Amino acid sequence: MAKKGNRVQVIMECTEHKNSGMPGTSRYITTKNRKNTPERIELKKFNPVLKKMTVHKEIK
Repeated sequence: MAKKGNRVQVIMECTEHKNSGMPGTSRYITTKNRKNTPERIELKKFNPVLKKMTVHKEIK
């Protein structure tokens, strides 16, 4: 039986890459506690295509 909890998987997508017009996407999968952070999260992650740290926002 699976555990029931507040922890959910979320997909993070780069905002700068989407606006740059370059092909491909930079996405990360992470988890968050839905009870502590009900709103969408933003994290700075490394974008390998742009070769720099960029802001990644939660999608879905």
